[in-house]
Amino acid sequence: MKTILKIQNLKCGGCENSIKKKLNTLPSVNNLKINMNQSTVSFQAISREETERVVLELSKLGYPVLDEKNSLKKRAKSYVSCAIGKIQ
Repeated sequence: MKTILKIQNLKCGGCENSIKKKLNTLPSVNNLKINMNQSTVSFQAISREETERVVLELSKLGYPVLDEKNSLKKRAKSYVSCAIGKIQ
């Protein structure tokens, strides 16, 4: 099942690297693509549960989906994730 998620706080290649590193560890997520210009993450997932897991992992990293509240804590987490992605 192909899924495209519109996310918040996606700013640069560091953000992209952090997202890729985390989501590529999920065994049933394939064909991961991130479009910074459109702030989207697209992938193939085996089930709806796996898609929900991706949404949860993105939120934990500080990149909530568009309709989720973008709290100060999530924005701060995205900056940390971004910085880590730039280092790696």
